[in-house]
Amino acid sequence: MSIRDNILIRVYLAFGLIVLFAIAVVAKLGHVQFIEGDKWRARADSVTVKEFEVEAARGNIYSVDGSLLATSVPEYELRMDLYAGGIQKDEVFYGKVDSLALKLSHFFGDKTSKEYSRILRKARQDTARYLLIKRKVSYQDLKIVRTFPLYNIGKHTGGLMAIQKNKRILPFKSLAARTIGYYNENVKNPVGLEGAFEKYINGEKGKQIMQRIPGGVWRPINPEAEIAPKEGADIISTIDINLQDLAQSTLEQRLKETKSHHGTVIIMEVATGEVRAIANFTKESEGVYKEQFNYAIAGNQDPGSTFKLASYMALLEDKKVDTNTLVRTGWYQIPGKRITDSHPKDEMVTVKRAFEESSNAAIAKMINDNYGANPQEFTDHLYNWQFNKKLGLQIAGEANPVVKSPKTNKSWHKYMTLPQMAYGYEMQLTPLKMLTFYNAVANNGKMVAPLFVKEIRRLGNPIEQFEPVVLVDKLCSDETISKLKAMMEGVVENGSGKTVIKNPLYKIAGKTGTAQVADANLGYKAKRQYQASFVGYFPANKPKYSMIVVINDPKGEYYGALVAGPVFRKIADRIYASDTEMFSNVKTHLVGNTKLPETKAGHSKATAQVYKAFGIKPLYASNSSYFKVIDSTNGLAVEEIESMPGRMPNVQGMGLRDAMFLLGNAGLKARVKGSGKVQIQSIQAGNTIRRGQYVQLELK
Repeated sequence: MSIRDNILIRVYLAFGLIVLFAIAVVAKLGHVQFIEGDKWRARADSVTVKEFEVEAARGNIYSVDGSLLATSVPEYELRMDLYAGGIQKDEVFYGKVDSLALKLSHFFGDKTSKEYSRILRKARQDTARYLLIKRKVSYQDLKIVRTFPLYNIGKHTGGLMAIQKNKRILPFKSLAARTIGYYNENVKNPVGLEGAFEKYINGEKGKQIMQRIPGGVWRPINPEAEIAPKEGADIISTIDINLQDLAQSTLEQRLKETKSHHGTVIIMEVATGEVRAIANFTKESEGVYKEQFNYAIAGNQDPGSTFKLASYMALLEDKKVDTNTLVRTGWYQIPGKRITDSHPKDEMVTVKRAFEESSNAAIAKMINDNYGANPQEFTDHLYNWQFNKKLGLQIAGEANPVVKSPKTNKSWHKYMTLPQMAYGYEMQLTPLKMLTFYNAVANNGKMVAPLFVKEIRRLGNPIEQFEPVVLVDKLCSDETISKLKAMMEGVVENGSGKTVIKNPLYKIAGKTGTAQVADANLGYKAKRQYQASFVGYFPANKPKYSMIVVINDPKGEYYGALVAGPVFRKIADRIYASDTEMFSNVKTHLVGNTKLPETKAGHSKATAQVYKAFGIKPLYASNSSYFKVIDSTNGLAVEEIESMPGRMPNVQGMGLRDAMFLLGNAGLKARVKGSGKVQIQSIQAGNTIRRGQYVQLELK
């Protein structure tokens, strides 16, 4: 065989192999396309297309008076499709891109117009379909941006894409912030109302199909979500924003004056247990206090002398003593310890007087003498009154109470535990636990659990309501309750609270407390640190509110009456002065005035009641729930404010509280600017509205 033939044979063999390989490739491609096509197409889709959850707008949290405590406002992430339908032609895009860049630069002020132009032109060259323009853009700003060149061609055809995010805001900033709390999926333990009621507030997430584009960025395939998210329900709390503001400002001021480490104030409605205000502050630096920890519900400590009310209740209920029984004060010796009064006087006084003067020696002796042989009889009372149990709060974080019993506690000391329990040591209780007990006495023996949420609403309609929960129907007999009430009034009228807390206009009932705070490792001898407190209720003759004030580690004076008493008195005085239900027979007249006092539009009943107190007679009896006052030299004229379903109410001239109440009932959400009376409302009165719509209020 010649060399030429050999070469030809090799060429033919190689060509045959190539043909066979090509046939195999084509066969494989056909197998993949027609036989395995569905499988591979599904796998490709799973890599480039994915279903994402769309966050729902969280429900609002309102105060009991209709003020907005927490709400979600839309924020937008602005992106741009550089090849959207309306700007695909180069002459359209390049004809207006510099004008768009100039507008973006002037509006956002973060880049020069040349920088914006360069970014947009470069993105066009790269065929970018999801260019980030700006994050955290408000809805009002979005409306303006949509008028810019290119973007005004059409909602989607101009290339602008607005991806909605939801931002949580607190309109009243720090007011009740710890009680409102927060929700975070990465936080195991929920905080406040946001965490406790997350299943209602969060709503239901929607679904949206997203496609992955070059650069690993996911963009929506459709402008709208395939399944729209469902907005969360609204929470109506028991907090009164005015009382909350009063409690926080008064407590903070007193903490600064006494240079204390921390403190708490709780205000509760006696009949219902509804918590109207709860304030907590911790010293961050000299003169600076922040809300860092909820001492009210989680701050377990020895309550000190405020616990004596429970000791006296046991003695009186078991008829071991009566209020006129004589007892020695000053000192009381037990094995290993001498119990001494703060201002020791070796004298015989009545049981009532011993309570008024807050004698440790007297109560320790009476409890030890009457229950020493059978201490279980005393602790059974405490357990029956549920001192050893949690209150079962609607919010998380309540500390476990510690109340010893000779049967269950190995640390029970035969000689020392019982007499020290008598005046509030050898136990761990929260301020809210103590307030609940005092509130029960004010409520004639009925103990109700503290309530933080009254109602849950969706689209303005109640879906769940919460009634007071009775923990103990009757703590003790009416006779004992009556005696305890008289003793607590005596504390303020004649005893340890006389000089600071007593008010001649109305009666306060309560008890002072001073407790030495133990170090967790070194006990009471480590350092002299005290906790001052006052807990009680008012008006004493017809209790409406109960309140506790606890201040920890004050510098200088540390007695409960001197440190905590002024806070209680100031808050109680302000509440009493502003609550017309608490007093009557106001004899105040306008003398020499030629002009009526300035008033806000608002609730007709409240407004008329104030003017009646000043002796001003209305000229027109309005049947409407709300009206505005018209100044007249002949008297007081009023004009009805009508509120029609589906129509924007007129809130001009109103204070924020009344305005928010009407807007909330109409299903509107408000953004507020300024303070005083409403001067401007962004939606004109009488215009058609829809539930969930936002309205801007400007107050001056």
